[in-house]
Amino acid sequence: MGRAHSNAWRQVGRFFDVPAEPRLKVACGRDEAALKEFADRWGWEEVETDWRKVLERDDVDVVDISLPTHLHCEIAEAAAKAGKHLFCEKPAALTAAEAERMLAAAEKAGVVHYLNHNYRRAPAVMLAKQLIDEGKIGKIFHWRGAYQQSWGADPARLLNWKLRKATAGGGPWWDLGSHNVDLAHFLVGDIASVQAMMTNFIKERPLEEDPAKMGEVEVEDAALVLAEFSDGAMGTFEMTRFATGRRNRHTFEIYGSEGALAWDLEDMNRLEFSSNDDAEHCRGFRSILATEQMHPYAGNWWPPGHIIGYEHTFVNAVADFLQAIDSGDRITPDFRDGVRIMKVMEAGLESAETGRKIAL
Repeated sequence: MGRAHSNAWRQVGRFFDVPAEPRLKVACGRDEAALKEFADRWGWEEVETDWRKVLERDDVDVVDISLPTHLHCEIAEAAAKAGKHLFCEKPAALTAAEAERMLAAAEKAGVVHYLNHNYRRAPAVMLAKQLIDEGKIGKIFHWRGAYQQSWGADPARLLNWKLRKATAGGGPWWDLGSHNVDLAHFLVGDIASVQAMMTNFIKERPLEEDPAKMGEVEVEDAALVLAEFSDGAMGTFEMTRFATGRRNRHTFEIYGSEGALAWDLEDMNRLEFSSNDDAEHCRGFRSILATEQMHPYAGNWWPPGHIIGYEHTFVNAVADFLQAIDSGDRITPDFRDGVRIMKVMEAGLESAETGRKIAL
């Protein structure tokens, strides 16, 4: 994330007409030697190992929180109190209560706060939102979301912070699911209830700090979640790190009364669209390559047909973030959205633990 974010701050002014050119003032981390190498590569002017000292500086206006989940809340609260605008990685926090504290601090300080669910800013996803808002697929009946990775299937993978509840909050339901829930909120609407099943396939792993010893995996390896949306739509979510052969497959399918949409991050420039307006003998999914000048964000990049990639979604987000600071308008998703997502995350864990459907 340090590389992805640094690249976005450096590139944004080259492709977007932004109200201010970002200056990469200070990179903060724990390992000073590695930090200096990182700063030199990406053009940060200075380094610091104490984040509290960064917040005391008058020449820092934005704090970009690209850290493990358990560190978000304390730093976001302190940065907001210091009057810094906040660009924060997902998931928002360890708990909904922490997310609410982050939101309260940001709103009290009057700073811009953004939660980086960057996949909203793929042109094809924004096109899906446009088609939904235009009524092209009618009343939504079904949401089918999945985020599948494969690295968990290797039993030799070390027990790192993502596999400990105190630092990650949850497993793929938390880490990957927060992305998919955000897209569901964005494209379909509020979730009214969830019912979940979660499991562990590998109970113990070699410790990161001492691979000769084994430690307990404290979060789920995979999750299946049924959802009811407030407007009556039904949804499913599948989150796993054990989908052998799937490196980073993040998908949604949306079925409505007048049409349907489908998207896959591994082919992120394409949106699949089916419309009942088509002649009956020609109905079916068409593939739209969202690289035309009129497609959201695409006009800032390359000629039609020249695709963009993962890193461009971060640049698109930074461009919107800088515009929000300049205009004073809200940028979404923000910490308010983070609270909504965290409540769904917690309800899913509660459902898996109790076997009950949980209302939100």
